[in-house]
Amino acid sequence: MNTLSVKTRAKTEFIDITGEVHAIVHKTGIMEGMCFVYVPHTTAAVTINENADPSVRKDIVDEINKIVPWNDHYAHLEGNSASHIKASVFGAASAIPISQGRLALGTWQGIYFCEFDGPRNREVLVQTVKSE
Repeated sequence: MNTLSVKTRAKTEFIDITGEVHAIVHKTGIMEGMCFVYVPHTTAAVTINENADPSVRKDIVDEINKIVPWNDHYAHLEGNSASHIKASVFGAASAIPISQGRLALGTWQGIYFCEFDGPRNREVLVQTVKSE
């Protein structure tokens, strides 16, 4: 198991961690298998989406903030219910196949850490498994 440290700078932010995850896969020497990326936080998530045009990230952030507004008479007393809901919508984990020693991502795909209650210091767990 490997741990990535992520320092977020905004309340809602998508950070491209593709390079760091790929470096972990490369270091393992696994040619065929799976890579699991897991976020052990209740107000953050991980997702795979386009990494060529940064405006896609902005659009996603803008729309998720419309869908799940910050102030909507939530019962949770901490005041961060919206971040819990957003994290549940996106999910805490992604599985990416490893093929020929590389993450089998599509041409335009990247792996994003999704911050919904920042800024904070966060962790991402990365586990690789070799195919038998």
